[in-house]
Amino acid sequence: MRLKNLMVFALATTFISTSLVSASADSAKPGLSMTHMKTGAGLASTLEAAGVVLYVQGGATASVIGDSISAAAGQYVFHIPITANKSGVQHLGSNIVFFNTANNSQLQLRNPVIDLSKGVITATVPQAGDQKLDILTITNAASLQPKVTNDRKANLRTTAYAGATLSLAPGIAAAISTILGLPANSLPDAAAFGSADVTLYSKIKKK
Repeated sequence: MRLKNLMVFALATTFISTSLVSASADSAKPGLSMTHMKTGAGLASTLEAAGVVLYVQGGATASVIGDSISAAAGQYVFHIPITANKSGVQHLGSNIVFFNTANNSQLQLRNPVIDLSKGVITATVPQAGDQKLDILTITNAASLQPKVTNDRKANLRTTAYAGATLSLAPGIAAAISTILGLPANSLPDAAAFGSADVTLYSKIKKK
């Protein structure tokens, strides 16, 4: 399969798509949250055909939907713990990694921050001089509506955003190709990446 088709990117979020497997053995607590991200069908196999493996590090977990990553409809699924901060929610201590097995090159997306108000996901990229870059665009951010559930017994509010659709931020496709040593124009600019669900836990505010 041609590298040019590598990111027939219906990925997600998340983060950043969204195949939701239970993520953490810890019970939900205020300030602790979770992103469920899954790639679009076919991304895993096209990446593998190019010698590129996608995985997570730190406090995140990964799995595969389908028979294997080489399956035509195979999908990566990530479960990433997040914490709230002033600009959104941040994947503290968790990295998303693109690794080219052909030349041992990698691209790390460190501590991604989801900013629902701006509709972007940023991350620190060591291979780009530790710059904080817009990595993904949340294409439907303006229409995302949270589902709020209150557990008054546990004094816990759950705010869930389902079905965030992600695409590569402008210019990031070229950066990925360059850092991984892939041929120029291997990835289309602003290609679809996948989908994600974001769940935030907080205390119920007393009136």
